[in-house]
Amino acid sequence: DSDVAKWMESAAYILQKHPVPALEEKIEEVISLIEKNQCEDGYFNIYHMVVEPENRFRIRDHHELYCLGHLIEAAVAYYEATGRDRLINILDRYIDLVIRVFTVERSAGFVTPGHEEIELALIKLYRLRKDRKYLDLAMFFLDERGKKEENDIGWCRSSYNQSHLPVRQQKTAEGHSVRACYLYSAMADAAKETGDAELLEACKALFDDIAGRKMYITGGVGSSNKGEAFTIAYDLPNDTAYAETCASIALAMFADRMKEIDIDGKYADVVEREMYNGVIAGLSLDGRSFFYENPLEINLSDHHRHTSVNDFDRLPITQRVEVFDCSCCPPNVTRFIASIGGSAYSFTENTIFIHQFFASKAEFDGIRVEVETGYPVNGKVKIRISGGNGRKLAVRIPGWCRKKCISKPFAEQKGYAYIVVDSDSFEVEADFEMSVEFYASHPSVRANSGKVAVGCGPIIYCAEAVDNGKDIHDIAVDTESRAEVAFDEHIGVNVITLCGFRSHDRCENRLFYPADQTEEAPVKLKLIPYYAYANRGETDMTVWLKKH
Repeated sequence: DSDVAKWMESAAYILQKHPVPALEEKIEEVISLIEKNQCEDGYFNIYHMVVEPENRFRIRDHHELYCLGHLIEAAVAYYEATGRDRLINILDRYIDLVIRVFTVERSAGFVTPGHEEIELALIKLYRLRKDRKYLDLAMFFLDERGKKEENDIGWCRSSYNQSHLPVRQQKTAEGHSVRACYLYSAMADAAKETGDAELLEACKALFDDIAGRKMYITGGVGSSNKGEAFTIAYDLPNDTAYAETCASIALAMFADRMKEIDIDGKYADVVEREMYNGVIAGLSLDGRSFFYENPLEINLSDHHRHTSVNDFDRLPITQRVEVFDCSCCPPNVTRFIASIGGSAYSFTENTIFIHQFFASKAEFDGIRVEVETGYPVNGKVKIRISGGNGRKLAVRIPGWCRKKCISKPFAEQKGYAYIVVDSDSFEVEADFEMSVEFYASHPSVRANSGKVAVGCGPIIYCAEAVDNGKDIHDIAVDTESRAEVAFDEHIGVNVITLCGFRSHDRCENRLFYPADQTEEAPVKLKLIPYYAYANRGETDMTVWLKKH
């Protein structure tokens, strides 16, 4: 149900921009099927209606409320696109049933969802309809979470589904990373709606724990395939990284909400990191196949090193596929891309915020904003504002930017340049210098000791053997050399060429030899954007390179 709902939501975002009759017709067809098959009491979940009707609301991890949440999100998006509320009214009957079963009768087999999602969806619906029952139900699920042991999955702890503590006491990101970030997104929404300071402080602590201790440089989160989960601080293995595509989307959702209640560039920086790295790495360049997991290193030899047994160490796949057993990521990618414009701007009574940079237009309260830019190929941004005289313009200064030039006087605060709009036809230009940057890791990240990653602007790069020959793990990059940057039309952004060195021994291929008998051979190292890896057949790949 959730996969269909996410497709509907994606299509609705497209309809918000321009009419596509075929999409609208398909959505209406699906709504009619839901309406036709909905139970008399309002219940709708295909699996439990067809396969296990006796287990309705009995098994916490069966995703009933999760699926309802995605249907609610689709209904809200479709209403905002068309003004039609038929799906909302259908789901309203289902929500009334949930309210009765969970909060009045307390007759369900569990108290809170095993997979969070409905909480943030209910707050979306509350913002649309202003009916307190939606917010109250969302707060019920948030407030009851972690109050008592609810774990019904034998192989995991209660932290797997964030049920180990009440939400206001959760300060470190734990468990299944998608569930976690959907929960944290709802917590942020609830904090904004209710003014709950304790909830907001928990959100800030959780974000800082993720971004400061548990996030890959590509934006990936959930470093372990066991439970698709956060582990301990600084545990970021590259070749076994899970980093589910949906987890990157969920973290972007959380960060995007945080920027709305705590204006700080660090939140929009994470959204940008996901936009250009973590999320779109899950999608092939031709748009036909997908990764569920997104490792930062591929060594094909590791996939074939067990020759005498049938089993081998758990490693991510090396090529994207068209369909997964669990195909949650593809429709999540489509809704993320279709709705990305919603991350670019926000408005308060006095301030126009520009959080992300792409050629776009927006209008709010009679104020029109237009952005022209070559981003992320270059950092030049031109902003025009009509009707905003007397307001302030706040432009994010990307966290990766070392040098900037802004054509108007500005005051810098928490990662934003605040500029006074002094006419009804206002124009400002910004140039965020994009230079090749070498990044090191915190010393506790053992997998990256002695290594660097390469970035340029918001994009993180990787090396593939198809460009650089075998044993790319042996190449050491010269961080003092001049980088060559060139636009690649097929990939859509710049590629980078650097000087590097390979070790070259004079010991007749002996397995071990004195280190002073090693020579270095200079090589040209070609790097492509991480999001473009694994598009040219199976090949070794790495983000982190030895530092020369």
